Amino acid sequence: MALSRIASSSSSSVLKPISAALTLRRPLSSDTTLTIETSIPFTAHNCDAPSRSVETSPSELLTFYRDMAVMRRMEIAADSLYKSKLIRGFCHLYDGQEAVAIGMEAATNKKDCIITAYRDHCTFLGRGGSLLQVFAELMGRKDGCSKGKGGSMHFYKKDAGFYGGHGIVGAQVPLGCGLAFAQKYSKDENVTFALYGDGAANQGQLFEALNISALWDLPAILVCENNHYGMGTAEWRAAKSPAYYKRGDYVPGLKVDGMDVLAVKQACKFAKEHALKNGPLILEMDTYRYHGHSMSDPGSTYRTRDEISGVRQERDPIERVKKLLVAHDIATEKELKDTEKEVRKEVDEAIAKAKESPVPQPSDLFTNVYVKGYGVEAFGADRKEVRATLP
Repeated sequence: MALSRIASSSSSSVLKPISAALTLRRPLSSDTTLTIETSIPFTAHNCDAPSRSVETSPSELLTFYRDMAVMRRMEIAADSLYKSKLIRGFCHLYDGQEAVAIGMEAATNKKDCIITAYRDHCTFLGRGGSLLQVFAELMGRKDGCSKGKGGSMHFYKKDAGFYGGHGIVGAQVPLGCGLAFAQKYSKDENVTFALYGDGAANQGQLFEALNISALWDLPAILVCENNHYGMGTAEWRAAKSPAYYKRGDYVPGLKVDGMDVLAVKQACKFAKEHALKNGPLILEMDTYRYHGHSMSDPGSTYRTRDEISGVRQERDPIERVKKLLVAHDIATEKELKDTEKEVRKEVDEAIAKAKESPVPQPSDLFTNVYVKGYGVEAFGADRKEVRATLP
């Protein structure tokens, strides 16, 4: 079934489900069940691995393709904006790792919680954030998801169960386990996914949080996004045991091809069912970042360009879905190319709107600091003149 021209999404709903914005013209129905095998088997520790056969549909595959294309284009545009000095400060890009964000969303709902580190743009977008909110926040504008005061590392969308972007390496994991504790205490049938990288996997607080989560059987799923280089140090140089899915010892684990969106979906579905019945589980997502660790890292001093291009050619998550769409006669190469053009236009329009958004007022520095109603006066250096009253 061919992919028709997709209607432009509004800035308030950038990741509009594709199934609602396309017309399928070939005999295969958009909700036909397809069974596709994952690229490689799952590797399990102290648990049975889920099936490699994943059920999906033409509409879901089309949605995966478009959503990942939006994320990829967004991050490439952020790279350009940073180099133009429209984005300042820290900035960590996610291109290459899109399958983790999208596959996880396909297996969860918005009552499940997600908390991550500072590579958070695409996770926010997957939770229902808009491109306008992303670019406005990156450029420090009021229309940003954190009102322009958080920047790249501090995206947030509580109403969709996204508890941030955090700048302290590994510190989000204990917070995620705390969210899982609240879910169990409230008897919610939901789970928390606490994401961290291979660089943070050696943090002591991670093991402390995992220990108490296991003691109390909390519905916490620790997701190690292993892109293999931390801040520029290869995993084998930083970890004696880089089999991160086994690091929990007494906690079960699963190694997943994090470049295969269907494998991520299957693993996260399995992990959610396990965590609700048996407590915490570790997922190690074997993934790869195309950019350097941050914008100050060229990303080519500790790995070769041939290595990066090799991963692009053999494991790219978007290309994998593209091949499935063509092979199953769901869309043609030309139709998918048209989708890419529409995505590019959508991103450009969001950037233009974000540039029009005003910057926060200096007085906004004093907001969102204290609980509302507990007004505090801020004095100057001489302690005599009241400079501002905090709301």
